[in-house]
This record gives sequence, C-alpha cells and structure tokens, in this order.
Amino acid sequence: MSAAAAPGGAAEGAEEATRESCEAAVAEARQLAAALAEDDPSRYFAERDLHQALVEAGNGEFDDCLDATARATEELRERRHRLKPGERLQVLQPSELPSH
Repeated sequence: MSAAAAPGGAAEGAEEATRESCEAAVAEARQLAAALAEDDPSRYFAERDLHQALVEAGNGEFDDCLDATARATEELRERRHRLKPGERLQVLQPSELPSH
C-alpha cells in the first residue's frame, strides 16, 4: 500500500508531499475508479474526493491532496456505498437544491 493510500494520508516518516507525489496518487486512484461502472456510487464519491485532491494541489496543499486521495482510494477499495437492485443515486444540480 502506498503512503497516499494509507488511511489518514502520508505515512509517518515519509518524505514531504510534493505535486508529483500527489499527481501520482491521483492517477493511481483514477485507475481504480475506472474499473468500476460509471454509475457506481463509490466511484461517484471517490471522484468527488479526487476533485478535491486536485483543488488542494492547485493551492499548494500537497498533504491535503494526499489525504483526499487516500479517502478516494479507501472508498474505491471498500466500496462503502452500494445501491440495492432498482435503486439509483440521485444527484441534484445546484439549481435543484431547495432554497432557504
């Protein structure tokens, strides 16, 4: 298991997180995601974490990038979100959210 895939992020004593280590971890997690169906809920949630990882990398927060990538990898490996037969994940668009 890579440091990026370890729960909680980078392993203690590991080298400092860099853009390259973040990008490599994201690429590895994307390969895992690609193995799941596009409508798989675990893939959906993992892809949200991977998006956040890239946002963190863009902000220079490479430790946070690796943390988000670790969450995505864990989601993909454990398949935490499953739907019963006939169920589907309903994702609302911003315009569909209730206003307060």
